[in-house]
Amino acid sequence: MDRHLGQELAALARMTVPELRTRYEELFGEPTWVRHKAWLSKRIAWRLQALAEGDLSERARRRAAELANDADLRLLPPRSAKTAAAPPPAALILPGQRDARLPPPGAILTRTYKGQTLQVKVLRDGFEFAGAIYPSLSAVAKAITGSHCNGYLFFRVGPQGARP
Repeated sequence: MDRHLGQELAALARMTVPELRTRYEELFGEPTWVRHKAWLSKRIAWRLQALAEGDLSERARRRAAELANDADLRLLPPRSAKTAAAPPPAALILPGQRDARLPPPGAILTRTYKGQTLQVKVLRDGFEFAGAIYPSLSAVAKAITGSHCNGYLFFRVGPQGARP
């Protein structure tokens, strides 16, 4: 590598993003929307070295083309967030269905938390705690702790409930 190329590569680290974008446009002949400094620096360094030392050999270009032809290419673009598929129906609980982990309505869930014994009554359509009705165990747990947590784990309901 000649001295001039080494100095130019070292100067890339001191350049700002707008300066790198300008240099990119000079070297590649087209503007870039990228504002990632590390990516711009690497791409410009590659181009400077390719211009100074020579690009890929014809043999390397043919091999790259062969590999690209053999590669499994994506034929459809990835789904956007707007068209993402809904969760599978098995994960949904229909209205009127109860979660199998819950005890029957009228049962009392008891949990000791920070020295207090907490009691939550299971209702047909929710949970009663401290005179208020909550739609889920997680809502009750959030009211108690002040932060979101899984209500089933907090009250030790279900298969995980075996722990002391």
